Amino acid sequence: MKIELQVLGSSLRSIAEEMGAVLVRSAFSANIKERRDCSTALFDERGRMIAQAEQIPVHLGALPDAVAAVSAHDPVPDDVFILNDPFAGGTHLPDITLVSRTAVGFAATRAHHADVGADEPGSLPASSRRLDEEGVVIPPTRLDDATLDALTARMRNPDERRGDLRAQLAANRLASRRLEDLCARRGSELVRAAMDELHAYAERRVRAAIAALPDGRFEATDVLEGEHGDLELRAAVTIDGDELEIDFAGTAPQHDGNLNCPLAVTRSACYFVVRCLTDPDAPASGGAFAPVTVHAPQGSLVNARPPAAVAAGNVETSSRIADLVFLALGEAIDVPAQGQGTMNNVTLGSDRFNYYETIGGGQGACPDADGPSGVHVAMSNTLSTPTEALELAYPIRVERNALRQGSGGAGQNRGGDGVVRELRVLQPCRLSILSERRRHAPQGRRGAEPGAPGRNLLNGEELPAKVTRSLEPGDVVRIETPGGGGYGSSGLSQRPDRQR
Repeated sequence: MKIELQVLGSSLRSIAEEMGAVLVRSAFSANIKERRDCSTALFDERGRMIAQAEQIPVHLGALPDAVAAVSAHDPVPDDVFILNDPFAGGTHLPDITLVSRTAVGFAATRAHHADVGADEPGSLPASSRRLDEEGVVIPPTRLDDATLDALTARMRNPDERRGDLRAQLAANRLASRRLEDLCARRGSELVRAAMDELHAYAERRVRAAIAALPDGRFEATDVLEGEHGDLELRAAVTIDGDELEIDFAGTAPQHDGNLNCPLAVTRSACYFVVRCLTDPDAPASGGAFAPVTVHAPQGSLVNARPPAAVAAGNVETSSRIADLVFLALGEAIDVPAQGQGTMNNVTLGSDRFNYYETIGGGQGACPDADGPSGVHVAMSNTLSTPTEALELAYPIRVERNALRQGSGGAGQNRGGDGVVRELRVLQPCRLSILSERRRHAPQGRRGAEPGAPGRNLLNGEELPAKVTRSLEPGDVVRIETPGGGGYGSSGLSQRPDRQR
């Protein structure tokens, strides 16, 4: 890559990273400020992603759909649009996206808001059946002060919501200023040319990596843990030269719950896997996704039609799609054992406060290493909320936060251990949990053992994988997250007993 292109590429990536820093440092809620559940990216005038900050995988692969939805409204320079509609460029309703026009394209920020006005505090109910039960639905809409006030008035803790949205707005405005400065120094035509070349360079690198894989068709199946039984997902991955196609034909139809996925989320999970297994060091631009085609039957779990509920689709189904595509490609090349395969979503809230977190678990072991313990796996890349910050801001006390010793699957290389997290509530509130891998453990590879499945408990009573309950002061929620699967069959006799 030419030196001038490297300099311009670094400039664009630094703008995306600075956007993320501004958003995190300006935010009000712990979910964005502490856990960093947000993402930022720059796009060219054709709506192609050119540079992204290294943030949340499930956000970033889906952001191009949001920019495409806004482009259809012919935005002019300095226009800012807001949206969260999963069927018009969003993922699920708590993920609110701002897209602004810049001198050479678009800037986008996406952040998970702690509440967007659903019947249940936190806007991640376990029992939603329609999208409108999950909160305020925002189609692509020009954002001004009146619109901001009208939207936040329909959400809990409107001052916090307004503060987080203004943090996003500040990040978008920073991108506009930085791009204007870059164009003034280098010339707008050169910046546009660099955007084209960065996109093409990433595409060339990923195509070359795909071409090095064996041609063929590779299939896999897996399941989601539905309320009334398992829901089957099927994927067939076809590698043909320097192109890769993923087809979800045979996947279960969308269901009367909230595990449904909009197509943008399905694509995002597929892109994540391909990036991991081909050329993870290629520039993080949309060109890396160009060789990948995704087919998903309309009206299925992985391409739901409105008004389907999707709250868990973005967080749980996306994790299973990643597992599924890894499993299919594992027929062609070596891949890690399965990780925890869930984000372990916990929401606690009332009209007075709203707190949301995801909890890490075990990553699957690799051919040459044990799996990491207590990490966010696959489609999530958030941090854990520091205990001090959580207890200072919310009527919640952290009773325990520890590794779930022995929960990783045994093998030549051991899977990572999950986490045990106990939260005691100090005020009446509502609890919602969206989780997976409670009935079906993350599987090992090459003869190794699976990781331990997860568990959810309230005051010692086991809860379902997906549940909403009322809590009283003193109640303790305990989440035991899954361990990762092991890799390789040797040494299984040395396996210690697992803590359950």
